[in-house]
Amino acid sequence: MRLTLQTDYALRSLVYLATSSEGSAPAAKIADAYGVSLNHLVKVLQKLRALGYVETVRGRNGGVRLSRDPALMRLGDVVRGCEDLTEFVECFRPETNTCPLAEACLLKARLGEALAAYLRVLDGYTIADVAANRAELSAILGTR
Repeated sequence: MRLTLQTDYALRSLVYLATSSEGSAPAAKIADAYGVSLNHLVKVLQKLRALGYVETVRGRNGGVRLSRDPALMRLGDVVRGCEDLTEFVECFRPETNTCPLAEACLLKARLGEALAAYLRVLDGYTIADVAANRAELSAILGTR
C-alpha cells in the first residue's frame, strides 16, 4: 500500500511536534524541517486539526501543537483519518466499480484481509512509539 503525501506529511508533522521541546511550532518551521511545500503542509495541518490531533496557538509563540498525548495517537487511526480506504482498489467502492469480475472475484476478500492486517500492525504503534528516539530526531529536525 502506498500512502498519499497528505498522510505522509500528517505522520511526519505529528512526529515533529512530539519531538519539539517548545511544545508548538509554526507551520513554516515544520515545512522547512522536511523540505516540503508550506501550502500543502498547511492543508495537512488543517486536516489534523479537524481530526482532533493538533490545535493552533495564536500569538508570538504560536503555531501548531499536539492536542493530546502522542501515546494516545495510534498510527492506524491517523492513516484511517487521512486516507480514503474505500478506494484501496476499485472494487471496494461498489458505486464506482467497473470490474467485470466483481461478482465472482475472490481477490477483493484477500485484499480486504491484507488491508486489515496492515492497519492492525499500525494500530499497535503510536506517535510516541515512533518518536521514542526523540534526541536523535530532535537533532535532525532542529526541534531542541
